[in-house]
Amino acid sequence: MEDHLKSCTQSKSKCFSTKFISIFVSSLFLVIILFHTQYSSPFEFSLSARSQIRAFLSQENYSDVIETMNAELKDSVTFLPLKDLRFTETARDGHTWFMSSLNDILEENETEHLYFPSKESKGRLLCFKGRDIRDGTKNSYALAWRGSLPDSAILLEGLTFVSDTYYNHDNLWHGICAMAPLVRWSMKNECLNPARWVLFHWGELRLKMGSWVQQLMQANFGEVKVEGFDRGDVPYCFEKAIVMRHDLGQMKQENKLKVSDQLRCKARSYCGLNPAGKGREMNERGFPIIRLTLLMRRGSRSFKNATAVTDIFAKECAQVEGCILHVAQSEDLSFCDQVKVLTNTDIVASPHGAQLTNMLFMDRESSVMEFFPKGWKENAGVGQYAHHWMANQSGMKHQGAWWDPIGEECPSPQDHLQCFHFHKDGMVGHNKTYFAEWARRVIDQVRLSKVELASVDQAKQLHDSKACVC
Repeated sequence: MEDHLKSCTQSKSKCFSTKFISIFVSSLFLVIILFHTQYSSPFEFSLSARSQIRAFLSQENYSDVIETMNAELKDSVTFLPLKDLRFTETARDGHTWFMSSLNDILEENETEHLYFPSKESKGRLLCFKGRDIRDGTKNSYALAWRGSLPDSAILLEGLTFVSDTYYNHDNLWHGICAMAPLVRWSMKNECLNPARWVLFHWGELRLKMGSWVQQLMQANFGEVKVEGFDRGDVPYCFEKAIVMRHDLGQMKQENKLKVSDQLRCKARSYCGLNPAGKGREMNERGFPIIRLTLLMRRGSRSFKNATAVTDIFAKECAQVEGCILHVAQSEDLSFCDQVKVLTNTDIVASPHGAQLTNMLFMDRESSVMEFFPKGWKENAGVGQYAHHWMANQSGMKHQGAWWDPIGEECPSPQDHLQCFHFHKDGMVGHNKTYFAEWARRVIDQVRLSKVELASVDQAKQLHDSKACVC
């Protein structure tokens, strides 16, 4: 019994000693931490605390923690529909339906845009998934940090130009309106060229631009590679990306002119044209050369009697010494042919249509005459002024338009949309007296302008002879 009590007492003494040592060590550790808190800077304490925590964790456990956190970041990447149907009614002039959760970066006088990675994206990259060409809600987007991209994601290196347009990238007019903001962004960012292009229409993937638009972009940027996301049904993330989704948007007139000058200059260089001295040419008798071009089209909105129209303009041109008439069929011209014809044009007269977009290649202050079929003035809406707007943003003089008053009447005059489609493919007649007086007036204005230009000092020539910005 006595031996048992001794054993029990000794055991309690050992237990007490062990507890005492543990409490002492813990207290000492706490004192050390408190000492660091009082006498160390927050940064020093942070490093110290971190090193102590790592000391208590094995290297293997620490790696597991990092791997788990990275996996959780990957799993937290959320893909949203590229086309948000909640904003269908405001897609053109209000809150955009393309990548609707993101707000644009706004810069004075520039069009709205998005850039990745940026402080606005908190350093995250832009990722796309899906390649549907009919339903933009089936394509999606997300933001992710480079070290935590979604599983199976393909990282596309270099700069990517992304364009979504409410209209399309095929038509000359709509295509250039979609591309101009990207040209402007490049001009003000060290003339950066994209490694690839990604094109959307209402969030639907597009695999190509129209030939004219693509060659114009090729003239400006070099080879144009349109991304098709054809390496599997996986996310595609971009090292750098600039996104334009408002076409010309809020870009001011001064910058529109700069873009037009750049595109004109690059197209002429691409096609091997040197316009030096253009605008000051004289004939052998000392009269200024005036080049008048009738730019014709076939089918819808062509002239009903092209020969009669040509005769009217030829007669008026022949009455002004130095005036030269050229008749060109737009469908028969290659891209560089179009650049050449319009580069050598002071006055272009043409029916309303995509071919008039070639006015871009004329010198600033050149003149544009436009013709419409019956019914357009009443039913076509503001779209009929597209080339008037383009003349303004390219530095041209839009010399007015003629709306044919003669033609078939719309069977449903109360329905403007139906009447527009009825008249859309109509043809254009002519008025001999009106056309002759109009042509005479415009030719005379250009003649006086040429005479005045000839007396201006060489150093005061227009932009067109200057080197391209990029």
